[in-house]
Amino acid sequence: MRVLIVDDDRLVSSSLKTILEADGDIEVVGTGASGSQAIALFGECRPDILLMDIRMDGMTGIEVAEILLKRDPGTKILFLTTFSDDDYIIKALRIGAKGYLLKQNFESIVPSIKTVAIGQRVFGDEIITRIPAMLSGSPKDDFKEFGLSEKETEIITQVANGLSNKEIAETLFLSEGTVRNYISVILEKLGLRDRTQLAIFYYKHS
Repeated sequence: MRVLIVDDDRLVSSSLKTILEADGDIEVVGTGASGSQAIALFGECRPDILLMDIRMDGMTGIEVAEILLKRDPGTKILFLTTFSDDDYIIKALRIGAKGYLLKQNFESIVPSIKTVAIGQRVFGDEIITRIPAMLSGSPKDDFKEFGLSEKETEIITQVANGLSNKEIAETLFLSEGTVRNYISVILEKLGLRDRTQLAIFYYKHS
């Protein structure tokens, strides 16, 4: 898979290039150091995945992603940053980024790129554990457009709030088996793989 690296710290870009190219499945097709370079290089190199920092001079990674995803919603962008700022995470989720990782977890970079390459989303453990705390408010009525019933919407809300099947069953006065069945049906309806993707779905549409 072809990867473009953009980070305003050239030493970081060089180190990432070395790490990625040590894997035989990954080819680094270019490196950039700014948002404007990211856009230009993306057009020139046509990478499969853009691995990009968030904070850069002139234009943030979020702004770059918004531009590229507007042009092609299928663009695969994986953020790699030192900033676990809630606002950045929220924006990354909303605009459709494929992942958000922290630089200190360097051992997860290559597996995450491979996961993104097959169309799945990746969020580091630190990010996943904080998603429930970012969720607030009640789900909007537009959940109905996905063919979800009121009860299914209630269950999605509880999943997004980090409750286990047992806890959901106790909260909604259902059996644990019924909750499992509901979740299986919901995942199938929405074309999602697991509870993490379900929580992200809830957040993006709340």
